[in-house]
Amino acid sequence: MITAEHLTKRYGGRTAVDDLSFTVRPGVVTGFLGPNGAGKSTTMRMLVGLDEPTSGRITVGGRRYRDLRDPLRHVGILLDAGAVHRGRSARDHLLAIAHTHSLPVRRVDEVLDLVGLGAVARRRAGGFSLGMGQRLGIAAALLGDPQVLVLDEPVNGLDPDGVLWVRRTLADLAADGRTVFLSSHLMSELSLIADDLVVIGQGRLLAAGTAQDVIASVAPTTVRVVSPDAAALATALQGADVSVTALDRETLDVQGRSAREIGALAAARGMALHELATRRISLEEAFMQITRDAVEYGTVTEVAR
Repeated sequence: MITAEHLTKRYGGRTAVDDLSFTVRPGVVTGFLGPNGAGKSTTMRMLVGLDEPTSGRITVGGRRYRDLRDPLRHVGILLDAGAVHRGRSARDHLLAIAHTHSLPVRRVDEVLDLVGLGAVARRRAGGFSLGMGQRLGIAAALLGDPQVLVLDEPVNGLDPDGVLWVRRTLADLAADGRTVFLSSHLMSELSLIADDLVVIGQGRLLAAGTAQDVIASVAPTTVRVVSPDAAALATALQGADVSVTALDRETLDVQGRSAREIGALAAARGMALHELATRRISLEEAFMQITRDAVEYGTVTEVAR
């Protein structure tokens, strides 16, 4: 588990992270979101001991990263996939890390095969494509078989097969009980992989919780109903916690009742349904609404919107 408690980081007169508190639980994939300059990278750097908090703290399993014995066995990190010796082969790059952290050599070949680089293990990393470099960075993060993974933009530069591989791999790691904490600008990808979300802006927490709860906090789920009995159905659905909007004589938008509940009610009263569909806003739309007052810059049109 990762826990941030009143985490603050100032650089001179600029506050990059401002009294930030959140929890990343094991067994799920947690997406870390925010506009450019929101403080995501600074938070991740403080998590892995590259920056010292001005106040507050961020811990892994209740301990600061610098206090962990054999840290690579606890936390796997990918912050910059380009941080490799370009003259070394992929295998030699991982061997250097393994020797430095007293990890078994056999693990090097295991992770190279796991990320799909076994066939190019002896090629120089400097000749790798962006996607291959990302795979090597993920291999380094997995080298110590850690219980916690901290990944910054892990699908950057990957082709569709690579993106699908990352998605499946992270889901499997989370299902194994590990803590998976990743940042990404690819909302469509996060909507497929993230169980939980932490959203920050200008260094402050804007939203946290399950992906469904965060999206619902912006716009509740709506059920679109098309029925020749729309007026009678609207009357039957009335309740203190239900909102029914008639779009035309046969079309209703309903909030406060699930599609299953509406279908059961209509069936019990003999009402015909021509359409019954759950409609949710996308993660991208929710993100834009949550962070609209927390962007550092934008075009005139974006600011007006």
